[in-house]
Amino acid sequence: MTARLEIVQPVADEAPPTPQRFVSDPLFAEALRQAAVHLVAMHEATPRIVRYTASLRKWLLTQAILTLHFERLTDSSRSELTAAKLVDFIVASNVASKNTAVAHLAEMRNYRLLVDAKQEGDRRSRPLVVADVAEDLIRQWFDGHLASLDTLDRGTRLAQSRSNPALMHHALPRATRRLIADPAWCDPPESIATIVWAESGSNILHDLVARLPKGVPTEERIPVGPLKLSDITKRYIISRSHAQRVFARARDLGVLGWEGPGNRGPLWIARRLIDDYRHWQAVKFAALDEAFDWATDKAG
Repeated sequence: MTARLEIVQPVADEAPPTPQRFVSDPLFAEALRQAAVHLVAMHEATPRIVRYTASLRKWLLTQAILTLHFERLTDSSRSELTAAKLVDFIVASNVASKNTAVAHLAEMRNYRLLVDAKQEGDRRSRPLVVADVAEDLIRQWFDGHLASLDTLDRGTRLAQSRSNPALMHHALPRATRRLIADPAWCDPPESIATIVWAESGSNILHDLVARLPKGVPTEERIPVGPLKLSDITKRYIISRSHAQRVFARARDLGVLGWEGPGNRGPLWIARRLIDDYRHWQAVKFAALDEAFDWATDKAG
């Protein structure tokens, strides 16, 4: 039987985590950079699978699938994950249209990230479960965020998660439902939205953040070294025209650009984009931190 770490109960009058608390933490900028490095590494290892969370819409759709799957896993009284149940959840939450949800689910099934559940009784409902490879990847994502949270307060979240893997099954659905309902996450600032709503946009944005120097930038434009569009297209398996559109929109907003003409020379990132990214990501980290605290209380 796997040993469990002792769960430390939170102090009764401790305030719940808020995005503002993270934004004001001087260590948060570096924690975000480390998280971005981790996300880029995940893409490098499994580029054709990680693309299922490579835009904000795909992230929301995939997290919704995982939420329904884990809620069923931790509570057998809940309905099984089916296409109909997913569509109801997605449409009710205004995440995407019915057709988009069905297409996303079908593609995940095609790549065997979702598989048919062993079923008894009525076979017309076709319940689904998340494949082991998909759960392994979301665990890497989850634990990577816990590691970043631990750097802020010398916490033991990652150690607890590894000692008790079921914590993720409880925490992730709670965090996801909070984020799906929060306009601060689903409707990010224009500088963020123009990138992350595009195909592979989230990957591109994390890649840019991973290139930032350590610390909190003070310059209006922060150079991040040479970067060619061809590097982006090869790494994220997108067309050159698509990459050009993403960077052109960001350039028109004044949040990204190259020092030289013709997209040449060092690339710079505007501090506005970094500040917006920090505020936006703080919403996610606050949701994950609160959900993990709740899950450890439940486990205790």
